[in-house]
Amino acid sequence: MKIRVIVSSVILLALPVLIAGQARAPQAPPAPCVAGNTQFVCGQNAPEDLVIVPGGEWVVATSFAGSGGIQVIGVRDRRAILAYPTAASREQLDKKTYDTCPGAPDAEQKSMFRTHGIALREGRNSVHTVYVVNHGKRESIEVFELDAKPRPPALTWVGCVVAPDPVGLNEVVPLPDGGFIATDFLARNISTEARGRMMAGESNGGLWEWHSGRGWKMIPGSEAAGANGLEISKDGKTLYVAAWGSQSFFRFPLGQPNAKRESVPLGFRADNVRWAPDGSLFVTGQGGNGPMQTTNIVKIHPDTLKVTEVLVRPNSPEFGAGTVTVQVGKELWVGSYRGDRIATFPAP
Repeated sequence: MKIRVIVSSVILLALPVLIAGQARAPQAPPAPCVAGNTQFVCGQNAPEDLVIVPGGEWVVATSFAGSGGIQVIGVRDRRAILAYPTAASREQLDKKTYDTCPGAPDAEQKSMFRTHGIALREGRNSVHTVYVVNHGKRESIEVFELDAKPRPPALTWVGCVVAPDPVGLNEVVPLPDGGFIATDFLARNISTEARGRMMAGESNGGLWEWHSGRGWKMIPGSEAAGANGLEISKDGKTLYVAAWGSQSFFRFPLGQPNAKRESVPLGFRADNVRWAPDGSLFVTGQGGNGPMQTTNIVKIHPDTLKVTEVLVRPNSPEFGAGTVTVQVGKELWVGSYRGDRIATFPAP
């Protein structure tokens, strides 16, 4: 099933400029986001990535613009609350696991705590681990304990892992043994020419694996053009990767030397990957350029790699450049690397 949204007017945009993994295009001022509007979840700050807290009552959103931060959103009332950093934020470094972490974010880092990709490892007794890609004074994975028993859930910072130079992080997924894998989307301080080659499909990065006590290593054979979104199978043996630069998606066997990497073209710049309730994968990204840019969402079967179109929506002043889709009840919540809202659509 697919949903295709068509608007009658075309908004004229400047040609997009690639910044930190997305193509930015100026927009006419949007209408104010009004709380209670069923089309949007307001109070955001470029909600580039979203994750659902087990139980389905809360969604955690990153903030890719402004002063950044991590937002917790109540599903029922759609109220967004800044969970970190705040004046009451708790910090307790797990020195055993994150022995190379230089410490909690300082005041300078907190004033510009821009967050990108996010992942959640489900724990016991409603206490989970959240991993967040952070850009700023340090390029890092910041780690939090999320206690979902209070209302709203509370975040406690517990550690960090600084990325090796010049890796430019984008997404992260936890591994069953306590480590994680992150995508190297675009090297920091990369030249305009090299960025252009990535957008034309030239491999420039890949997947990096981290374990406590062992540090980082690049995963051989994972090279990609703009490795972006990432998901992992429940058994931890298969990765699902969005390649933004080559406008494609690939399935990558982890720790299986005889297994083959398989790829499918998508025809749009694939951004984030999220599991759908039916066991397929939502892949969201940006199609077209300039005034013709769209938000594209497809579903991909993890075994057959069959691609099914879900939604194509032209940019508008209110919402555009979709980056991630999660299913919240009977709705699709779609984030973006820009703007002050999450868009919602009926689930197919």
